[in-house]
Amino acid sequence: MIDEFAKDNLHGRLRRDRKALLWKLDGLSEYDARRPLTATGTNLLGLVKHVATVEARYFGEVFDRPSPEPLPRWQDSNGSDLWATEDETRDQIIGFYRHTWEHSDATINELPLDAPGHVPWWPEPYADTNLFAIMVHVLGESIRHAGHADILREGLDGRTGLRAELEKQIDEEARAAYCAKIEQAARSAAPIKA
Repeated sequence: MIDEFAKDNLHGRLRRDRKALLWKLDGLSEYDARRPLTATGTNLLGLVKHVATVEARYFGEVFDRPSPEPLPRWQDSNGSDLWATEDETRDQIIGFYRHTWEHSDATINELPLDAPGHVPWWPEPYADTNLFAIMVHVLGESIRHAGHADILREGLDGRTGLRAELEKQIDEEARAAYCAKIEQAARSAAPIKA
């Protein structure tokens, strides 16, 4: 009974975070969805592509259930899953992510939590694992990258949150006062030297 509770809980949170990640693209121009927003090139559409690839590998290859979507061999990974080329459309990448969800959900639904899996890119003795460990791992990856997306989106237009229905109207004056309060506390704690 605890296995089904754990599985349902993890799966529900994964579904929630998938939607949150996609929501971060809503209303953005093609340029803002794709452009590098950090010194390392992190971008919103690239995060979606990366999480889709990660999920496809872990719920596919690890359980000998290859993704129906074409993936490069994991050995050939070169970082191209972290950004969208000019030939890839937003709809293609979102479609890839949604198809990955379907395949991943089928794996999760059909296998028990103790179903054995093998992660060839993990070092021994960790390569042999099970569905529970993979669900926790992929959920961690999804949460991490959804958090990145939240910060990136906030930097673009101030929008934050987990879901559209929870989003509040931005009060620029209140936000500025709040940030000024934090800035003052930081300056007081560590005075800037001239």
